[in-house]
Amino acid sequence: MDEALRVRGLTKTYGQRRAADGVSFHADAGRITAVLGRNGAGKTTTLECCTGLRTPDAGEIVVLGRPRTRANDPWLREHVGVMVQQGGLPMAPRARQVLQHVASLHRHPADLDSLVGALSLADVMDTPVRHLSGGQRQRLAVACALVGRPRLAFLDEPSSGVDPHARRDAWELLRTHRDGGAAVVLTTHHIAEAEELADHVVILDGGHVVAAGSVPELAHGHTLTLAALADPARAAGVVARFAPCQVSADGVVTALLPHADVATTHELAGALAAAGESGARFTLARRTLESVYLDLTRDTE
Repeated sequence: MDEALRVRGLTKTYGQRRAADGVSFHADAGRITAVLGRNGAGKTTTLECCTGLRTPDAGEIVVLGRPRTRANDPWLREHVGVMVQQGGLPMAPRARQVLQHVASLHRHPADLDSLVGALSLADVMDTPVRHLSGGQRQRLAVACALVGRPRLAFLDEPSSGVDPHARRDAWELLRTHRDGGAAVVLTTHHIAEAEELADHVVILDGGHVVAAGSVPELAHGHTLTLAALADPARAAGVVARFAPCQVSADGVVTALLPHADVATTHELAGALAAAGESGARFTLARRTLESVYLDLTRDTE
């Protein structure tokens, strides 16, 4: 699979705060990569460095096989689409004028009517941008980022302020763009958006990449919880035969089981009963991207 973006050791500091601290990840052509994290995790700083809007203090960024060494690279402008946070749109012109102007900067722009229709913007294209709602401005900014048919599109919080129906429209457009072979890199703090849309997820926290992979890879396994234990330490010893576990201060044992098939759970229940823990409250929950995210970022929330 062709690599559209490679980030290695990206570091960016503002005063005493290190917004990006050794960030490394990649994004492939024909895939949607979601950079997921809470506010202040370093998502926007990372994206701005990748697009040339900010200069990193250290690290390497390779965009479509070309080192990102300067912001004003005409070749990259032709092949990369960018949507910055809050759209970055001029307020006075009408929406149609803005999109037509951006389209005129590209040799082979997308069909404007199709793009406008896909984002449900047809009814507001003659409205000055300043009179658009926040969600309409976001969708117009997405249109501007994609109108040049970019091989790589960077979208910073594209669903912010967008209603659920319009969000689904935008997701479908991004899937279509991906299916045409392009790479899409978007930032989000909406777990549902990453889970629904992304082929590859990069979780940022405190300026660091704390996990990366597909949703199935990240959310593999089941979480085991044992409560109402006669002897938590003894129960933990039993569970440790199956997977590493932890005992909380209130005596609850938790573990991540890579496999939770009937045979494994039956064997575990039998071993607990044999150890005198037949009265334990035994629960298994399939891991989700949300549970993984909360586990990884719990100490810094």
